[in-house]
Amino acid sequence: MKGIMKRGAGKGISLTWTLGKVIFPVTLIVTILQYTPVLPWVVEKLEPLMKFIGLSGEAAVPLVVGNFLNLYAGIAAIISFEFTVKEVFILAVMMSFSHNLLIESTVAKKVGVSWWFVAGVRLSLAFLSAVLINLLWKGGGEVAKYGLAPEKTSDPGGWGEIIWQGFQTASMGVLQLALIVIPLMIFMQYLREKGWLDLFSRWVAPATRFLGMERNTSMTLVAGLTIGLAYGAGLMIQAVEEDGVSKKDMYLAILFLVSCHAVVEDTLIFIPLGIPVWPLLAIRLATAIILTAGVGFVWNRLQQQRKDTSYENKYHTF
Repeated sequence: MKGIMKRGAGKGISLTWTLGKVIFPVTLIVTILQYTPVLPWVVEKLEPLMKFIGLSGEAAVPLVVGNFLNLYAGIAAIISFEFTVKEVFILAVMMSFSHNLLIESTVAKKVGVSWWFVAGVRLSLAFLSAVLINLLWKGGGEVAKYGLAPEKTSDPGGWGEIIWQGFQTASMGVLQLALIVIPLMIFMQYLREKGWLDLFSRWVAPATRFLGMERNTSMTLVAGLTIGLAYGAGLMIQAVEEDGVSKKDMYLAILFLVSCHAVVEDTLIFIPLGIPVWPLLAIRLATAIILTAGVGFVWNRLQQQRKDTSYENKYHTF
């Protein structure tokens, strides 16, 4: 057990260091840019588009950062601004569907799924969810509290205070990351070495039929659900090569996973933002199940019709 904890903690520390090198400078730079003409100008230009989905102009910053980098960088940008609870929840849902597009879409391409398909689905889900939440939820107008993030000075007295404020916010962001990622990596290491991921694969297998896929896609789903698209890339590629997953089933599996992957990590990291995380998880799961099952049903029906037509044409030729 000590060996598992040591290996898991080592991976957690390594991951924290890797991601911290993104979070710290992003938070520091964004905080400083708020007090320069650059960021206010960008925010002003994007204000009309952001209002359409219930967000202020400043919300464009975490969305852009999160999509080009990762969730951690997006969250680092969020805590650099003052948003309402509703705005933070909308941002969390959008970034849950659409983040780290360059890396995760490239991973999907390695298992035979089009880069543009993945990016298009994720961006569409992000904006559609934002529109619906903005229309349906009338609450959440209070200012969001960001857990360990320090209170910001309303009017910093000079560049020294501005930089110090950014340094504090960035440091707290990395600390919160470590408090979540290190225990999570220990837990995932335990699941891997004790064979629980294989067991989960067998449990998930029956559900694949409901989603329109064959049972041999179960390991791909487990890898994406538990570890994520980027970190689970190795397991997913291995599963495709060893289990002989068809192109249709891989598209359906990726469709499910772009809607809902790394369900533990990608849910827990939003806790410090002070938003309700259970609705966030429910939205992702419901979207993944409904979307994948619907597409799978239509795809299988079309395949069956083509087979029937092919059989009839062959029969009539005799």
